[in-house]
Amino acid sequence: MLIAFNKPYGVLCQFTDRSTPPRRTLAEFQFPPDVYPAGRLDFDSEGLLLLTDDGALAHRLTDPRHKQPKTYWVQVEGTPRAEQLDALRKGVVLNDGPTLPAQVSVLEPPVLWPRDPPVRFRKTVADTWLQLEIGEGRNRQVRRMTAAVGLPTLRLVRVGIGPYRLDSLHLGEWQPLSS
Repeated sequence: MLIAFNKPYGVLCQFTDRSTPPRRTLAEFQFPPDVYPAGRLDFDSEGLLLLTDDGALAHRLTDPRHKQPKTYWVQVEGTPRAEQLDALRKGVVLNDGPTLPAQVSVLEPPVLWPRDPPVRFRKTVADTWLQLEIGEGRNRQVRRMTAAVGLPTLRLVRVGIGPYRLDSLHLGEWQPLSS
């Protein structure tokens, strides 16, 4: 079984939380029994999360050797300069080593659900949406990459993993997929 889920901002990619006060988890979305996330999506990121009850499938989806690209829409602070975009395309050096090159392009602001809480708006600071595709999945990688080139991330939405897309799945909804 493979499930696509549109994870809201502020939800942990696990079914339990021992922190005080407890945070929102996947348990509130009434998934079928015995599924678990195939990979992670940060607490403060949104969008496509795949869940499965098939360990081999989870491995194929998450192991970098299987080259499943992940596609993100990233709202960044500022207006990207050509050299900033080129740096992302070549790969940037992070504290845990260089990243692989990313595919990146500037996007028109996408039509998305409202985020709760909303992204802080500042009249004097421009923001830009990028589409970024990476083949790795390091901890907070997209945020660290954009910050490394001087474009802090304001909002991060994953819209694709390999052939799977978020498409018109509403926030907090899930649907079975054919694997």
